[in-house]
Amino acid sequence: MSIYGMSDLAILREIGLRLKRKRLEKNLPQQRLADLAGLNRTTIGEAERGTPFSILTLVQILRALKALEELDSFLPDPGISPLQLAKMKGKERRRASPQTTNSNEGEFDW
Repeated sequence: MSIYGMSDLAILREIGLRLKRKRLEKNLPQQRLADLAGLNRTTIGEAERGTPFSILTLVQILRALKALEELDSFLPDPGISPLQLAKMKGKERRRASPQTTNSNEGEFDW
C-alpha cells in the first residue's frame, strides 16, 4: 500500500515500528534508550506503539540511537537548483508565490 493511502495514525504506527526495530538492532532495552534520550521509558513505549509524539521526542530518540542521519533520508535538503537561482538573479527564495490555478488539490477545508 502507498504511504499516501495510509491514515496519519497508521503512519505514526509505522514510524514507531521502525524506531523499535532500530532500538532492537542496537540491542537497547527501552529503559536504557530512555536514559540516553533523557526521556521517560513510557514515552519510548508510546512512541513505538504509534501514539502521537513531538518532533523533539523523535530527535531525542534518534540522537540516542545515533541515527540522526536518518533525517537526511526522511527529509533531504532540497537545495536551490542552479536554474532557479539564475532565474531569481542569485537571490534565495524566501516565500511561496500565490497559486494562480483554481485547483483545490492539497488545500484543507476547515
